[in-house]
Amino acid sequence: MKPMTIAAVVGILLAAVLYTTATFAERRARVLKPSHLWLFWAGLLVDTIATTLMAIIAGGYHANVHGVLGVGAIFVMLGHTTWATAVLTLKKDKLMHQFHTFSTAVWALWMITLVSGFALALPRMAAKARQHPYVLPPPN
Repeated sequence: MKPMTIAAVVGILLAAVLYTTATFAERRARVLKPSHLWLFWAGLLVDTIATTLMAIIAGGYHANVHGVLGVGAIFVMLGHTTWATAVLTLKKDKLMHQFHTFSTAVWALWMITLVSGFALALPRMAAKARQHPYVLPPPN
């Protein structure tokens, strides 16, 4: 695997860990805290960088289901994280206690995008592996 591909995959997985940790820590706490906000921003930043690397590897963004979901998810995550920043900055207590509902929905959209990316990539990776000279052909 090429270094850029490795960096992109590691970045996507790191973003998943950051965003998942933030979402479920907030959900467990039942209140939005600054630590959650930092994790949301870190997840968004890492995801944006990794997605950009993936687009470079793929020769640009593609208007397929995954491409549209991916760009859409980044914009939704940006809106979510910006709103979280506003809620904490303005100290809106009621919103701070209800925010986890929105966070979970945004996380679910992001997970659908993540899974669709893996679903699209795995068949191509399997095909490449079958062409490798050290891989045995499947039994008849």
